[in-house]
Amino acid sequence: MTESAAAPEIRENPRGRDLTLAIARIIEETRGRDIRVLDLRRVTEVFDYFVIATGTSRRQMHAVSDEIERVVKADWGDLKRGIEGYDESHWIVLDYGDVVVHLFAAEAREYWDLEQLWSDAEPVELPAPVSEE
Repeated sequence: MTESAAAPEIRENPRGRDLTLAIARIIEETRGRDIRVLDLRRVTEVFDYFVIATGTSRRQMHAVSDEIERVVKADWGDLKRGIEGYDESHWIVLDYGDVVVHLFAAEAREYWDLEQLWSDAEPVELPAPVSEE
């Protein structure tokens, strides 16, 4: 039996983490539900973070997707590299390179269960919401 390989070194990506948390906040502000962030840097070299959330309707998922695109472009100067599923709206995927956003209808999220599929990823604790006063 061979010795187990050492855990891969984590690539530092503070901008990617900050962008990820900003996207999670946008989803929260546009009433996305069950928001999860996964740190995939130890699991794959293809991307660093997943943001996963559930939408309540096709219209709401479009609003979330559109707001992410608007804010990321305006505040971060970043353009999405790709988008899939917008017309079908069961699962919208926004690709920002190191950050991939998955917006699901409830049934599709349960079916695909990305959190289980990527269970080796490390969950990222989201900051508490900013209270509105």
